[in-house]
Amino acid sequence: MAKKPDLGPHGVVVIDKPAGWTSHDVVAKSRGVLGTRKVGHSGTLDPDATGVLVLGVGKATRLLRFLTELPKSYVGEIVLGIETSTLDAAGEVTATHDMSGVTDDEVRAAVVPLTGAIEQIPPMVSAVKVDGKRLHQLAREGKEVERKPRPVTVYRYDVEPVAGEPGVWRCEVDCSSGTYVRTLAADLGTALGGGAHLRSLRRTAVGGFGLGDAGTIEKPTLLPIAAAVRHLDSVVADDAMVVDIGHGKILDLDRLDMGDSSGPWAMLDADGDLLAVYEHHKGASKPAVVIPR
Repeated sequence: MAKKPDLGPHGVVVIDKPAGWTSHDVVAKSRGVLGTRKVGHSGTLDPDATGVLVLGVGKATRLLRFLTELPKSYVGEIVLGIETSTLDAAGEVTATHDMSGVTDDEVRAAVVPLTGAIEQIPPMVSAVKVDGKRLHQLAREGKEVERKPRPVTVYRYDVEPVAGEPGVWRCEVDCSSGTYVRTLAADLGTALGGGAHLRSLRRTAVGGFGLGDAGTIEKPTLLPIAAAVRHLDSVVADDAMVVDIGHGKILDLDRLDMGDSSGPWAMLDADGDLLAVYEHHKGASKPAVVIPR
């Protein structure tokens, strides 16, 4: 019996995640709304956080790994003088500090060493695995384990005082994937001789996907499959290449005509539909993902 064609839906959905939903909750709900089990996300967003969550649907789930490492942008508020168990407003208060004497200039100076290529210790309430168990699972069991610092990059860390709320600072952060903004907040408090936690975190962008692309969980907008890799260098395939790509053939680099580009490359047909993603391989290029026609 011939295999039934997968009629979809297929593509990318950008959700403006509300507070109180886990990323898994959004995926589960979206499966029902979109009418398919094939839904995945490109990176978790804390339950209390809001903002951009990128989903792959149908054939686009195979492309999520090209989205995971995209840089992220956030806005939030840092509360000086109060430390919590989770480094954000959801946790229990673990320490308080009188930081009323901290000046605006001192705060702005303290973010400078937290910008650029830095190392972070992942919080205990994160999805990082240690000895096969996620840290947040260990935290729920009342355990705290040693965590190794991880390299991240903070491209921008801007802070401004919130009017009418002494000790509260609005922050805007552009950073590499894997950066914990709550850790940036806590580290700022420590650098100022006290402590701090994060509140009102909102993710405003994942790579080129911003809040302007986002719909709601109940009314999602399905973007084309090619949107998942629009940040990659692209190659428009001629008729002969379309056939070869469909068979998953290795292609010589001169056929791609991409100069110094090291890939991966989004292989498109003349209509802009995604055929495959190719990667550099031993002086040529090979398919990492081929999208069935």
